[in-house]
Amino acid sequence: MGSITDLITTLGKNARTAAKTLRGATTQAKNNALINIANQIDNNRVTILAANAQDLSHGKDNELDEALLDRLMLDDARLDGIIESLNQIAALPDPIGEITDLKFRPSGIQVGKMRVPLGVMGIIYESRPNVTIDAAALCLKSGNGAILRGGSEAIHSNLALYACVKDGLIDAGLDEYCVQLIDTTDREAVTELVKASDYIDAIIPRGGKGLVEAISENAKVPVIKHLHGVCHTYIDKDADTQKAIRIAFNAKTRRYGVCNAMETLLVHASAVGRVLPELIAEYIAKGVELRGCDQTQQLSDQIIAATDEDWDTEYLDAILSIRIVNSMSEAIEHIDQHGSGHTESIVTENYTSGRRFITEVDSSSVMINASTGFADGFEYGLGAEIGISTDKFHVRGPVGLEGLTSQKFIVLGDGHTRA
Repeated sequence: MGSITDLITTLGKNARTAAKTLRGATTQAKNNALINIANQIDNNRVTILAANAQDLSHGKDNELDEALLDRLMLDDARLDGIIESLNQIAALPDPIGEITDLKFRPSGIQVGKMRVPLGVMGIIYESRPNVTIDAAALCLKSGNGAILRGGSEAIHSNLALYACVKDGLIDAGLDEYCVQLIDTTDREAVTELVKASDYIDAIIPRGGKGLVEAISENAKVPVIKHLHGVCHTYIDKDADTQKAIRIAFNAKTRRYGVCNAMETLLVHASAVGRVLPELIAEYIAKGVELRGCDQTQQLSDQIIAATDEDWDTEYLDAILSIRIVNSMSEAIEHIDQHGSGHTESIVTENYTSGRRFITEVDSSSVMINASTGFADGFEYGLGAEIGISTDKFHVRGPVGLEGLTSQKFIVLGDGHTRA
């Protein structure tokens, strides 16, 4: 294992040195690098898609399920989205160096706060090759060095995308080691990376609950957790019927293998008759397997009984649990007990009910009359996200540029001395 340890040490030293230079890089240089990377991806579509086809072929041979294959797949449309994301991040204000809360103190000094990078980020992720670009771009714009470790199932895609990142950095005159990709699939690399406290300031894991928990248990550096997404939609007694059907259908079926997909639908008993029969028919027509409480099962013989485990499960698949509740309090209690703190939505035309829901539900994103599918850094105007944190420290929800920074106190004086 010495070779893996040496590899992480080398990457860590390179990242630490590069991060120091990146801290002082101009906004223009960082934006030029982002635009260069976008152009590299656009010009190398054939190479990237060929590498991705190789990963997909291996994935099918290894019998990866459809949700994972969907996460893994790249096509021209998804490359267009990655390019658009890079351009959006380039257009965002640079948070680094921003000074806020500057105030005079009785002594005559001025005290404020300056936004600064966290340092070097270790990003560990599975399946989705687009994270290679999202992570690189957000770390770059926020002035952080980055060491990336993607899943073995996407190694060829990640290497092809990383080549674009490296060339984009060099063309912009930035240190090529600002972003580095671990090119071995040896799992020992993850073990060593999360222990590299001399070089890494924070770890962000993106993947299944098992991955996140394993990293959190073994890491010797702070972990910004992106845990599972057991997301809920609650259809209130005062919900508009068509809004409720449209939102609940989209929240589940837009994409199954994403963390913001609804996994449990809660419906107020008084709204059941006008929303559930049509919703159930639409879900079944779409091929969604339905699991429900006793009352829900009475609505269709194609709904199987939900178990206690179902309420706690992130399916990432065409499976949905449905429960009928008698009050908003019961819905909130269910979310508190079974939710993962990711995203919850209420469908209601009652202002008071909506305000109560967003006040009392303790998740990183809480919505009124919108699909949980909107819980995403791109949709929130962050350009992209490096993950959706279900922690409460140091950042919560989609982690964009500001989430990858900290603040330091600054003091401005003019010969001031303390009495």
